[in-house]
Amino acid sequence: MSVTEQSIPGSPGIPGSPIAVGSPQLAPAPFAAELQPVIELMGRNPPPPMTEENLRTGGTASGPGFPDGAGAAEGRPVTAEELVIPGPAGAPDLEITVFRPEQPDAEGDPLPALVNFHGGGMIVGHRSWEHGRVVDLVERHGFVGANVEYRLAPEHPFPAGVDDAYAATAWVAEHAAELGADPERLVVMGGSAGGGLAAAVSLMARDRGGPRIAGQLLLCPMLDNTNTTPSSLQYDGIGTWTRDANLLAWRCVLGAVLAHSEQAPAYAAPSRAADLSGLPPAFIEAGSAEMFRDEDVDYASRIWATGGDAELHIWAGGFHGFDVYAPDSELARAALASRDSWLSRIVGTAPTAPPAGGAGMGGFAA
Repeated sequence: MSVTEQSIPGSPGIPGSPIAVGSPQLAPAPFAAELQPVIELMGRNPPPPMTEENLRTGGTASGPGFPDGAGAAEGRPVTAEELVIPGPAGAPDLEITVFRPEQPDAEGDPLPALVNFHGGGMIVGHRSWEHGRVVDLVERHGFVGANVEYRLAPEHPFPAGVDDAYAATAWVAEHAAELGADPERLVVMGGSAGGGLAAAVSLMARDRGGPRIAGQLLLCPMLDNTNTTPSSLQYDGIGTWTRDANLLAWRCVLGAVLAHSEQAPAYAAPSRAADLSGLPPAFIEAGSAEMFRDEDVDYASRIWATGGDAELHIWAGGFHGFDVYAPDSELARAALASRDSWLSRIVGTAPTAPPAGGAGMGGFAA
């Protein structure tokens, strides 16, 4: 691979640190033809570059176009409730939004529970970015859905974010009865960084003896801090979440020394876990044309190697977050149908059809 004077180091001053050069370091797998116009449009309107400095001044803003819980539920047979719950010991309280079906179960039975963690590389984002995703699953599967706010790096490096995610999951399980939820049918989920957090919470729940998690829905999860896979080199400078952003994110979360080290904690980067046995069933998906492809395939393969339960989908030509940016695409429709099928098998729901024009997923692809 070539290194130019414009190379962006993963961790300045750390020998052997991975770099980003702003263009693919290996020939990339192609984007799907139906998604190409979206990629081209985004290329003509790139977002401003992220730095540790500008992250500290506005990384958590929800921004225009992302409604609050009540706004996301408006016009849908779903209610929204904003709650403040205890955070981890010695840490601030947490804000969560709880969505429920307007009509309770006809039999009076508790509903399956869903705990969602938003994307954003663990450095940007807000739960409102993914209210649409949670509302859709609440409406169609009958979940009680909790959308969680967690602390972000660099202001709050590891373990702040994952500790918040675990605390919120434990709270939902402990308070399931008052929420109208069944703690035996609790699914954790997230996309990108949120998927990494859901995987980490599943590891923590196994190691700590609870709460019981019925399944982990990992959408293009951010799992591997080393940035050494072929796909991490193929999507340097192209796509929706690129190598330079990923290097920055891990540096903010773990600090320069551990940012890209194989000695990083598994609860920060689940790929570092030595043992993937005893985990709840996992649904893992990624696009073939994104940098997290190989680490996600590896994670599923390692679960299988322990005798575990994992379902893996790699969508041909899909870029990172293709279902968010191109919800009307055939690829997104196929991906959403696969998620629906897995959730139905895990928690026993019978989903209604997704709304026309995609699944109203909302959200952010990093």
